[in-house]
Amino acid sequence: MKVLVPVKRVIDYNVKVRVKSDESGVDLANVKMSMNPFDEIAVEEAIRMKEAGTVTEIVAVSIGPEKAQDQIRQALAMGADRGLLIKTDENVEPLSVAKLLKAVVDEEKPELVILGKQAIDDDSNQTGQMLAALLGWPQGTFASKVEKDGDKLNVTREIDGGLQTIAINMPAIVTTDLRLNEPRYASLPNIMKAKKKPLDVKEIGDYDVDVTPRLETVKVTEPPKRKAGAKVESVAELVDKLKNEAGVI
Repeated sequence: MKVLVPVKRVIDYNVKVRVKSDESGVDLANVKMSMNPFDEIAVEEAIRMKEAGTVTEIVAVSIGPEKAQDQIRQALAMGADRGLLIKTDENVEPLSVAKLLKAVVDEEKPELVILGKQAIDDDSNQTGQMLAALLGWPQGTFASKVEKDGDKLNVTREIDGGLQTIAINMPAIVTTDLRLNEPRYASLPNIMKAKKKPLDVKEIGDYDVDVTPRLETVKVTEPPKRKAGAKVESVAELVDKLKNEAGVI
C-alpha cells in the first residue's frame, strides 16, 4: 500500500510570532521554520504502518517555497521513501492545497492520504476534509488511533463526548490528532541517507489547477495583553472581588 503524507512548512512552535508593523501579516524574516507538528505525527504514523508491514511506500509532499525541501528531507530522514515539492512563494489557501493534492493523488494513486488535522499557522482545519470531498473518498478526522483491518481502516477519533471508532473503506483520508503517536527524532545516519533519497520539484503551473485566492486578509493583529492578576488574603476577599469587581457571581 502506498501512502501520501502532505507536510507543511510553518513557524516553529517554540518561536514567538511577530506581526508586521503594517499589520499585513506575520513577519517571517530570520524566523526558525519547521514541519507542522500535526504533519510530523502523520509522517510517524505512516512509518509505523510501514514497519508493521502494512505500507510499502511513503511519499512526502509539500506545497511552498524552495526551502520547504528542508521539511521534506526531515520526513525522508524519519523514514519516508521519496519526496515531492510543488514550489510556490505565494500563500496557497486550503482549497487550492486540496486541489493540488488531488492532482498529486491522481498521479501517484495512493491508497491512503494521512495528514495533520490542521496547521499551526492558520489553524484552518480544512485541507483534509476538502481533499476527501474532491476525491469522493471516506475520511477519518481527528484520529487518535488507526488500524488496518482487511480492506478497511478502523479510525478512533476524538469527539466532544469522548472517543468514536469508525470503519472506513479504502482508499481514504485520515487527519491526525495529537494523541495518535509521539514522532521520532531522525538519527544522524538517517539524516545523511535522506540527502540521497529522491525529491522531485515541480511548479504549480505543472498542474491544471486554479489557485486564485478567494480570501483577503484585511488585518493581522496581536491578541490583547492580559491584565495582571492579584493576590488575595482570604476566601472572603476572593468572593468579594468576584462579586463586586469582576461581577461574575
